[in-house]
Amino acid sequence: MSPPPVSTRAARRGSGGITLSDVSKLAGVSTITVSRALNTPDLVSPETREKVRAAVERTGYVPNRLAGGLASNRSRLVAALVPTIAGPVFLETIQALTEALDEAGYQLMLGQSGYHHSREDALIDAIVGRRPDGIVLTGIMHSAEGRRRLLASGIPVVETWDLTPTPVDMLVGFSHEKVGAAIAHFLHGKGYRHPAVVTGDDQRARLRCASFTEAMAGLGVRSVAVHTVAAPTTLGSGRVALAALLADAPQTDVLVCSSDALAHGVITEAHARGLRVPGDVGVMGFGDLAFAQHAHPAITTVRIDGTAIGHQAARFIVERAQGVEVVQKVIDLGFSLIERDSV
Repeated sequence: MSPPPVSTRAARRGSGGITLSDVSKLAGVSTITVSRALNTPDLVSPETREKVRAAVERTGYVPNRLAGGLASNRSRLVAALVPTIAGPVFLETIQALTEALDEAGYQLMLGQSGYHHSREDALIDAIVGRRPDGIVLTGIMHSAEGRRRLLASGIPVVETWDLTPTPVDMLVGFSHEKVGAAIAHFLHGKGYRHPAVVTGDDQRARLRCASFTEAMAGLGVRSVAVHTVAAPTTLGSGRVALAALLADAPQTDVLVCSSDALAHGVITEAHARGLRVPGDVGVMGFGDLAFAQHAHPAITTVRIDGTAIGHQAARFIVERAQGVEVVQKVIDLGFSLIERDSV
């Protein structure tokens, strides 16, 4: 015998949509069983799960996750903020975070904060008001008000792609200062003595630039030309930057770029001007994006394990949601210098 049709009149009472009761009637089970099948499927039989699944599919029922969250004090949502989705440097982290959270039964909400505190503060206000089970942020450079808001919320927070001994809550990343110093020692060891930096105007890129110039000064190279471009950086801004530096600092023998996109643009402009890379000028990037090893020449760069960052951030959030005490709240994943043909 076919199950009775769902009454449109009954379905529209109250909330104006299909209800859990409607699904239970169609599936021929109790509302508690439907709830278990949707929220804790391991507690019901495969036959019952299939009945509920079919009823949900027929009715188009959408579970009220907010109501369930109020009952269990868990939303099953995690919010993540990245400066931009226009550039691919954060995509590995987003992908890994999404997959790891999904495996644990959580969904990811993604926000684009830009490179200015005002937008991040507005997003933090909106997110905190919705009480997610966790918040994942890019970097540690938040406004004083944003930091106070996060601390007062009581929501687990994971900062990523940076390093500090005093995070808001938990942190997984690496030291931008160490990256800058490592690049300086690497290039100095290769014989370069007239370096220039092409950097985005975001704070993390500026940290690497400052650390690079300081380390170079310690090695006896006290003149480093710096050209700043707007973040997010692009191939086009790399081309423009090389043209400017060739005019301002023609003695430059290597360009350190704050992203692989910039490095690709510098190489493209160098080729357009008949310059050899690295014969006339060396080029170094940051990020080790997928195209870096396939560029001509292949780009020497800094590899950040974005996948590991995403997995660890998810692990932090899930452990805290399960009431597990996180002992090691700061994890430094480090970085790798990837030497290829561009220097």
